[in-house]
Amino acid sequence: MRKLKNEELGRLAVTEFKKAKKLPVIIVLDNIRSLNNIGSVFRTADAFLVQKIYLCGITASPPHKDIHKTALGATESVAWEYAENTLELIMRLKTEGKLICAIEQTEGSQMLNGFSPQNDTTYVLVFGNEVKGVQQEVVNSADEVIEIPQFGTKHSLNISVSAGAVIWDFWSKMNK
Repeated sequence: MRKLKNEELGRLAVTEFKKAKKLPVIIVLDNIRSLNNIGSVFRTADAFLVQKIYLCGITASPPHKDIHKTALGATESVAWEYAENTLELIMRLKTEGKLICAIEQTEGSQMLNGFSPQNDTTYVLVFGNEVKGVQQEVVNSADEVIEIPQFGTKHSLNISVSAGAVIWDFWSKMNK
């Protein structure tokens, strides 16, 4: 088997990406510390045609060389916006009719593999800080809490890995 060259992959140009039909998913990064994690989420959002990313609180914004290092240009294709207060943003998005899903480990959370997203709904997926997770007040305001099943000794996954797993899961379920 021969590896394909980038020009053989048939990827969209940035202008085509901006016009393409998007997955009805919005990502909220709640106080993410690592610029590499932020860049990785941008790259995953580009891969699966995510509508938009909101960068909240201490989450850094492009342009920044450490975000660029892992985003590899996805900050130019994926729509994004900074919002200082995550809870205020979540409340605004709720009033717009979007379904808020905190990605967190809580009492009564729904396991990702058992969650069935609907194609007629726009989902807001909130990913939290690398140490503290999603803020409790944001979890309290969520319509759903989705948990990624884990079976080893560690208590959590890296934020960029969590985003990749959840976004892929939504993409695969919504594009059957």
